[in-house]
Amino acid sequence: MPIHTYFCKNCKKKFDILIRTVEHKISCPYCNDTNLERQFSVFGIVSKGGGSLEANSSSSKCSGCSGGNCSSCA
Repeated sequence: MPIHTYFCKNCKKKFDILIRTVEHKISCPYCNDTNLERQFSVFGIVSKGGGSLEANSSSSKCSGCSGGNCSSCA
């Protein structure tokens, strides 16, 4: 079930909503208006090389660094 981000053109607020069905009627949770604009969602991906991808995370898999993406972490 995807989470979508919308911008309300009436009250100028941004909000996220979990869409459970295709027929879901969406309205602003702040002003109840339906004049909405769907926004692009942003997410981060880190490439470890070799074609594998993983989500960007602040936790490190290496005890030698805190960034999680240094060349000594394999």
